[in-house]
Amino acid sequence: MKSHGQPAWELLLPAAAAPARRRGRALQEALREAVRSGRLAAGTRLPSTRALAADLGVSRGLVTEAYEQLTAEGYLRSDRGAGTWVGDAARSRLGGTRARGAAPSGGGDLGRAGGARAGGGPAAPTHHPGPATPARGAVPLGPEAVGHTRGAGGLDPVPGSPAPGADTPPRGTGAPPRGTGAPARGTPAVLVDFRPGTPDLSLFPRAAWSAAQRAVLARLPHPALGYPDPRGLPELREALADMLTRRRGVVADPERLVVCSGVAQASSLLGFVLRARGLDAVGVEDPGSPEHGRLFASTGLDTLWLPLDEEGLLPEPLTASGVRAVVVTPSHQFPSGISWSAERRAALLDWARAVDGYVLEDDYDGDFRYDRAPVGALQGLDPERVVYAGSVSKSLAPGLRLGWMLVPEALLAEVVERKRTMDLGNPVLDQAVLAEFVARGAYDRQLRRCQRAYRERRDALLSALAEHLPGTGVSGIAAGLHVIARVPARYGPPERFLARSAEAGVALRPLEEYGTARPGDGDVRLVLGYAHLAPSVVASGIRRVAEAVGRGEVIQAPALA
Repeated sequence: MKSHGQPAWELLLPAAAAPARRRGRALQEALREAVRSGRLAAGTRLPSTRALAADLGVSRGLVTEAYEQLTAEGYLRSDRGAGTWVGDAARSRLGGTRARGAAPSGGGDLGRAGGARAGGGPAAPTHHPGPATPARGAVPLGPEAVGHTRGAGGLDPVPGSPAPGADTPPRGTGAPPRGTGAPARGTPAVLVDFRPGTPDLSLFPRAAWSAAQRAVLARLPHPALGYPDPRGLPELREALADMLTRRRGVVADPERLVVCSGVAQASSLLGFVLRARGLDAVGVEDPGSPEHGRLFASTGLDTLWLPLDEEGLLPEPLTASGVRAVVVTPSHQFPSGISWSAERRAALLDWARAVDGYVLEDDYDGDFRYDRAPVGALQGLDPERVVYAGSVSKSLAPGLRLGWMLVPEALLAEVVERKRTMDLGNPVLDQAVLAEFVARGAYDRQLRRCQRAYRERRDALLSALAEHLPGTGVSGIAAGLHVIARVPARYGPPERFLARSAEAGVALRPLEEYGTARPGDGDVRLVLGYAHLAPSVVASGIRRVAEAVGRGEVIQAPALA
């Protein structure tokens, strides 16, 4: 094989020899690892797609796809007419990966008392909760945004969340929403609810889950039913590490994986640890999840809302904020649906290294992308600065309360101890069943089943909008469980549109509920969830909205067509 002066290309030969159905993914994994390990150093110029394909004996399309994927994730960079190069965003595991079975170590660089950094550096400045001032270049993230999303901004929707138009507390206070509770007398019944981020619970694989339960109960030894390792059962951490490495491109050491009760508990665990280290605030995306403020408030942290544009978090407001920890959804930002650009991913990691800070990556629906391969997780670029969190809430069911977080070495001991004192670990049987379910390939099959169903429902929503509300612009259609719809002003001002839709029995969520200021052009911007609705219900709901706002009269039909 021609080396092009780079013996590191030989690392890709095993990937080229992988089975045909896995060859593309194997090539991407091998390239990621070569960059992370330093075998492909920053600034290294890669061969052309044609030359590398010839050297490896694979199709040029596989190499082109691998280059494009890793460029989007930030591992590579491409300059028109100048070829493809290794970027400088990725960092290898600082200090190496701890041997399996070793006890978690403490320490870390973030200072503790008063927010002082180790080594006597300056303390982190204090912040006051409240909305951030939009920076120049920030956009209201309306229909121009592309990508996808999920309910409660990467967190599971909380019962009692405000209905459209309900008053909400000042952001960053963590106060409960006002205007929630039982509907007022005379409020129309909700017949179709386009709430975002809700999976179809009828897709839960009862037979496969039951089979995994029987297998676990038959083989689980009696001692295993005692108090578990607070990090989680070793077999589950092994299965999840393998699955996340394969599907999301993360650096997943099972010894640094902590099983938790969803992303919400992962956020709380990190919040308690950061607060104990002296931090007083955490940055969150604006627009973003209203639940972040409440969760971090419960740990003693304020939230500072930081503006985005169409590429991701704006670097200047982030730097000026003084925070040293942020929560982000870079693969598919909630609720705008954008996928962060490689430049913004690199800028975020540069910021974290400069301020000795951390990033919490909420990868809430990374597997649900319909038109191309999912963008790999940010954590793979720097596992020592990024805390990676995910769950089975969208793929299986939120009621299982099972999730995971990959923790940097410097934070691991404190996170594990906080997890131990919080709940002594997740239920052993549930963990063992999930481990069995993942190991036997049932989880991958479930993801494929959900993708087929959700793609069909997305297509039904797009068709219904085109038929019944012509002129509506849509974005965020490539992935996730909802779309952003921009309904033209001719269908009525937003207040009238939402009121008449509610009277027709259709619950809608306007985009500004998630922090985006209304542009004032009269268009109605909606976050439309579709995954939990059958295609016929999706079509019926949009038709009811169109009839209500188009004729200007209330529909009294008691049942769906």
